[in-house]
Amino acid sequence: MTREVLSGNYAQAYAVRLARARVISAYPITPQTTIVEKLSEFVASGELDARFVEVESEHSALQVVVSAAGLGARTYTATSSQGLLLMHELLHWASGMRAPIVMGVVNRAVAPPWNIGADHTDTIAQRDTGWLQFYPESNQEVLDTVLEAYRLAESPEVRLPAMVNEDAFYLSHTYEPVDVPTPEIVDRFLPPRESHAVLRPGVAARLGSFTGPDHYVEFRHELARATEAVGKRLPEVEEEYRRFTGRSHGGAFPTYRAEGADAVLVTMGTTSTTARTVVDEMRAEGLKVGLAKLRMFRPFPDDAVRELAGSVDRLGVVDRSYTFGPAGAAATEVRAAIYPTPHHPLVAGFLAGVGGRDVTPAHVRRMFEELLGNPGEATRWEDLLPAEVGAHG
Repeated sequence: MTREVLSGNYAQAYAVRLARARVISAYPITPQTTIVEKLSEFVASGELDARFVEVESEHSALQVVVSAAGLGARTYTATSSQGLLLMHELLHWASGMRAPIVMGVVNRAVAPPWNIGADHTDTIAQRDTGWLQFYPESNQEVLDTVLEAYRLAESPEVRLPAMVNEDAFYLSHTYEPVDVPTPEIVDRFLPPRESHAVLRPGVAARLGSFTGPDHYVEFRHELARATEAVGKRLPEVEEEYRRFTGRSHGGAFPTYRAEGADAVLVTMGTTSTTARTVVDEMRAEGLKVGLAKLRMFRPFPDDAVRELAGSVDRLGVVDRSYTFGPAGAAATEVRAAIYPTPHHPLVAGFLAGVGGRDVTPAHVRRMFEELLGNPGEATRWEDLLPAEVGAHG
């Protein structure tokens, strides 16, 4: 294990090198570009034995790795914002073909107007494409999650593509110490890909061809079963990784000081770091608050959310995107998850950090105060709060 000072983007690149990806394809887009630039350096220097394919668009970048995965290669690509939107058609092809691709996405607001700040709209808009979605909060978690994502995606019972998402600039271009495992450790944790349902020269087969109504639903049902398998497989993968590296990130829905809390805030990405600090401050003041981090958004951790909901009366859910419905995507999913349970805590939605605005400790404290006071069911736009509580008003 060595310690390196890495940006989130470089953490992705180092992880892909350690994973020994064989085919990498990409098209540049801010703020993702430095991931694939670093990977191209690794390939050019011989540090990574891979084929680096330069293409004319993000659509083509994903097509290259879908095709390579169909031949049994371990693959990687990366994108952001408008580039991810351009990939939309092929996102469905990747999951439908059960291609265990890992893709880094640097979360950035979508246009118009043009904006390069952190915003989850790009990936939230792809939540129904059949991809696993992780939202790490630190550069260390980025590196570890890429390696875990390969192990999970390539599991025979899963075989689904995975996105490892970074908040733009808060992670992608910010440097911090990262413990990088040795190649020997990673090789033991992540052996070469075992090919399932791939094309082989000289063997007649087909992938992604036409089927009618008499069989199509069976394919969709198999996708559903694969996503259901993730709930059991992810804890196993994390435990394996912990044994090799000593690190665990708590599964799909880790909690912090939530036991006995009167109110718990559910966060995603880097907002979790800020919220954890506020939890400590408010606990020191005698206020019973806690945190739950939605580390994996797809598949949604229904069981873990229901377990938390059974022990708390007030939940706040912070979304970094607006989805034109009654609440943000995460808040809507939390409400849906707990609907069948006998105990229904109040669930308040908060929109914060949209378009790259900072989510400050003052924002988070205001959310907790709202939860502990008289919260309403309507979603609050925390970004539009008066300046005296820390927002950009």
